Parts: sequence; structure tokens; C-alpha cells
Amino acid sequence: MTRVGVALRLVVCALAFALLAGPHWLALRFGERRGWGLAPALFHRVFLALFSVRVTQSGTPPRPGEAALVLANHVSWLDIIAIGSLRPLSFVAKSEIAGWPVVGTLAALQRTVFIDRARRGATATVNAAIGDRLARGELVVLFAEGTTGDGTRLLPFRSSLVGAARAAIQAETDRIRLQPLAITYPRRNGLPVGRVERPEIAWYGDMDLAPHLALFFEKGPIDVHVVWGQPIAFEAGTDRKAVTAQAEAAVRAAMKGAGSAPGPAATVGPAPARPLAGLPDGTAAA
Repeated sequence: MTRVGVALRLVVCALAFALLAGPHWLALRFGERRGWGLAPALFHRVFLALFSVRVTQSGTPPRPGEAALVLANHVSWLDIIAIGSLRPLSFVAKSEIAGWPVVGTLAALQRTVFIDRARRGATATVNAAIGDRLARGELVVLFAEGTTGDGTRLLPFRSSLVGAARAAIQAETDRIRLQPLAITYPRRNGLPVGRVERPEIAWYGDMDLAPHLALFFEKGPIDVHVVWGQPIAFEAGTDRKAVTAQAEAAVRAAMKGAGSAPGPAATVGPAPARPLAGLPDGTAAA
């Protein structure tokens, strides 16, 4: 993609942001829950379409309006745009991101929950905030590795913020859906992505963002595949560490499966959900 092409596409993104930001701010300002998630999803879809990123999904996503704490792997900044395009949701992120130019503003408009990992007691505060959202039937995405990986291996999931599910149970409901989610990048320009190409997609370690963005613009179309794993019921007596390990195993298995087979036809939006494990007749978790 030429520099002129990139510039024109970024101008279109800016125009889309300008059109969507006003109604979105009003929805946030006046507490209109039905409208707050639409603008971010539309903006993400515009970006993906302009830069030839195709997102496909499979598996067992939550039903619309069903609360879930999503435990996902983390490969790149592009994860947020790809996942955010699928449905209204919010993310959990480190507090430093709130101060980043442009990115911090976009994260705030996505209703990101920021955690200051250097502050004692931050986990309890964030768990309470996430728990409140879950109790209100929202979808919250937690990148459970706590950092980005190279896309070929999965880092251990951290269980501390999974305690938010217990906070939601104490607030309003008797069970919460934990949702394993695997995000993979199986193809670029129609060809399988190998180990050599992964650093051009994965953003991890001490990589600078600007050169990584330049590679993204230069190298061409990307396929992203999102796998919604089998849901896990979290109840008052559930062992937080045990279910976190269960979610980690589900994401690892999904990453291996997605890497060995092509994704389904492109789809943006939820697929029909099957009953939640441990709950009769697919009873909603919220």
C-alpha cells in the first residue's frame, strides 16, 4: 500500500470517527446502554474494511445481552480492533494506555477499564468495576496473559482479575459466564503465516509501535480468526485459579485448531450460542 493510499484511508477513518464520536459521547453522557457500544464496533469495522483485514469467527459466543467475562490471548494491537468489531464490549487495559495520544482517547470511548498495576489495591478496585458491568449484563474482555505474545505460544493466564466474576455474583446474579476466546492470524495475502512472518503481525516485547504500523500498512491483507470456546460457569464456590487454568487450556487448544484449518466464511456479528455448561436450557448468566 502506497503512502498516499495509507493517508487517504486514515482520512476516511478520521471522518468516520468525527461522524460517530458525537452520538457515542451523548450515549455515554446520558447513560443510553442500547447505544453506547454501536459506534466503536462500527468504527472498528470501517478500519478493518479500509485496510483489508478480514475477521472470521466460530464457536460459542454469548447471546446478545448476556454478560460474560472473556478471557483471551493477546497478540497485537490489532486484536482490539478485530474483537471490538464483533459486538458491543469493553476491555481491561494497563493505566499507561490512558495517556497515549489518540489511542488513550479511543480506549476511553470504548469504556476501557484501566488498571494501575503499580498501585496496591488496584486489583480489588478494578474487580469491583468489572463486576458491576457484568452484573448489568455487559461483555468485558480481559487479555489474561497480562501482555502480548508472539502468536505461536500462549503465556500463562493470570487469575487475579477473574475475581471480578465473584464480585458480579455478590452484586446481583448467582453465576457468570467465563468465555474463553482465541484470536489467531492464520493468513496474509491468502498464504499461511509462518514463524518468520509472525513478528510482522504480533506486537510484543520491546517492539516500537511506529515501525510495526508501517509493516502493517505495507504487507497487505490479513485474515484474523476468532474462536469462542465452550463457556465455563462461574458460581459462588468456584475455584478462581482452576477455572482460569481451564480457560487457558481451552484457548491453547483453539489456537492449535485454528492454525491447522481454514476459518469459516467471513462474518461480523454473533453466531447462535449453545447452552452454557453447567446451566440448564442455556439460562443466561445475567
